[in-house]
Amino acid sequence: MNSNPIRSKENFLIFGAPAIEDTEIQEVVATMKTGWLGTGPKVMRFENEFKAYKGAPYAVAVNSCTAALHLSILAAGLKPGDEVITTPMTFCATVNAIVHAGATPVLADVDPVTMNIDPEKVEAKITSKTKAILPVHFAGRPCDMDALCDIASRHNLKLIEDCAHAIETEYKGRKAGTFGDFGCFSFYVTKNITTGEGGMILTRSQEDASRLKTLALHGMSKDAWKRFGDDGYKHYQVVEVGFKYNMMDLQAAIGIHQMERVAPYWHRREEIWQRYNEAFANLPVTLPAAPEPDTIHGYHLYTMLIDEAKTGISRDTFLNAMNHENIGLGVHYMSIPEHPFYQEKFGWQPEDYPNATSIGRQTVSLPLSAKLTDADVEDVIAAVKKCLVMGKAKNPVLAAAG
Repeated sequence: MNSNPIRSKENFLIFGAPAIEDTEIQEVVATMKTGWLGTGPKVMRFENEFKAYKGAPYAVAVNSCTAALHLSILAAGLKPGDEVITTPMTFCATVNAIVHAGATPVLADVDPVTMNIDPEKVEAKITSKTKAILPVHFAGRPCDMDALCDIASRHNLKLIEDCAHAIETEYKGRKAGTFGDFGCFSFYVTKNITTGEGGMILTRSQEDASRLKTLALHGMSKDAWKRFGDDGYKHYQVVEVGFKYNMMDLQAAIGIHQMERVAPYWHRREEIWQRYNEAFANLPVTLPAAPEPDTIHGYHLYTMLIDEAKTGISRDTFLNAMNHENIGLGVHYMSIPEHPFYQEKFGWQPEDYPNATSIGRQTVSLPLSAKLTDADVEDVIAAVKKCLVMGKAKNPVLAAAG
């Protein structure tokens, strides 16, 4: 399906390497030849194609999911001191965006099986200052949106979905990113669909979409990018203090062709996921839970828990051993309270979020890109088994158990 060269076992398998094909390359070159590299018609086309795929009324392209989250919180009308409840099992950008917007992040622990934010824990953290919930569809698995939407409705809270892992994700027939007031997506290089760097915001309101576009381009009036078009110069007006968060046509040139392969890339990752499940079924590790009924998992991350008591090898030793076998892995994630800044800033301690902490100290993510060949997948499987056998040999109790 793709034109990527076949990797030999002697070459390092890069975690999250994207599947890039000739059509993207040709589109980027064609874009460069037009001289229109910044925000322009290809960004608009990408927005239209993404909102059509999602069945959403409005889509605003930006330069990262971090920017998407930041602008969504501002457009939601949150003020300094307002609290936003989110998950401790996420990338730091989720929390940082809340801080950048002047709001206060509050953490609610995750479900130990799904690794998604636990609605009961969310409800317990609501105070008079709570103004929004920011769930993350971790690894491509949809959160319990019935429960979260009910909580948001009963407490009159904004709902902002972090869909960085969840382009293809669905919950009971609805696509992730269409439940809340805003849905935020990532097209970073390791994501299922990539523009190198990039993000998208879905929203239901034309007013919100217009403000997001203004905020994303310095606070300039709508469609300011058209001022250099061939139908005459147009003066722009700055209507509020905004940011430099716009997407470039160079990025969108990649994205419009990546969108054509959402389904085949998803099917390829599902194949790899099932092959891993089959290969690791009898190993002393915790594999990701099966997708819940009436949902579609985005298959963005294949997370495996390495419990040293069961495997005889620590998670970090396993990471280094796999690296020695020329297999790149990811860690998604050390829990947010493990990081010193958040401990100092908010007083968060790992022991206060036991599920996220336990997951964060054991988790590894195996390569799952649609770029992987069957030979790559078998190399990953062989390396995992070899490294776990090494751990077993070092643990007399496990070795005696056979």
